[in-house]
Amino acid sequence: MPEKTLYEYAVVRLVPRVEREEFINVGVALYCRKHRFANMLFQIDESRVRLLCPDVDMHMIKAHLKSFVNICTGAKEGGKLALLDQTERFRWLTAKRSTVIQCSAVHPGLCEDPAITLQLLFEKLVL
Repeated sequence: MPEKTLYEYAVVRLVPRVEREEFINVGVALYCRKHRFANMLFQIDESRVRLLCPDVDMHMIKAHLKSFVNICTGAKEGGKLALLDQTERFRWLTAKRSTVIQCSAVHPGLCEDPAITLQLLFEKLVL
């Protein structure tokens, strides 16, 4: 049986009107140091978002979330932040902020395969 290892994850939230503090879970970011794994999955339910904020700029939101993925995975499209090591990238992405894209508190867990765990968390917390 494969050994379980520590991972950390945060739920990525869309807060279309920050002053109202209403949010929709749109993604999950997961980091597992031992497996050198950092990734984020997202999906936006546009109809739910438009209920909270009819005039939201969906193009901008999608661009920000794609940047989030690029930084998380260390893709060159992520710019200078993507050049940081995985731990620094994950900490930067999950830092508390008051913007339209926010993260929950970081939660720990144990897994055998971080990619499978990310998918399961995504299905449970976003879809």
